[in-house]
Amino acid sequence: MAEIPILKIGDCLLVSIQVDMHDRLAMELQDQLTQKIVATRARGVMIDISALEIVDSFIGRMLNDIAAMSRVLDAVTVVVGMQPAVAITLVELGLKLEGVRTALDVDKGLALIRRVIDWGEDPVDRREG
Repeated sequence: MAEIPILKIGDCLLVSIQVDMHDRLAMELQDQLTQKIVATRARGVMIDISALEIVDSFIGRMLNDIAAMSRVLDAVTVVVGMQPAVAITLVELGLKLEGVRTALDVDKGLALIRRVIDWGEDPVDRREG
């Protein structure tokens, strides 16, 4: 079974999803990530979905849930690398991903996390381009 690595970079965690997500793997990722946030006292979580070409409503809700769980655990979540087809699908499914911050790539995502952590900026509705 595929496993999604969770890497620690300073006070942030990087999750790079390089495999097709299915429901069971998504649930395992949620569990592992929340445990890792607590264990490492991470302040930021960056989820790189650049390898995902398609998503369904379950994966969209999972991203939203991870962001909500991270907030409760005092960590900022940014989803990076969203492909245009994925964005279109999420909108067509009616998923708003409220509270989920996005950035075009890992560098911009890390900069966004740093701004929120270091300066207290809370650009929830702002998208990093």
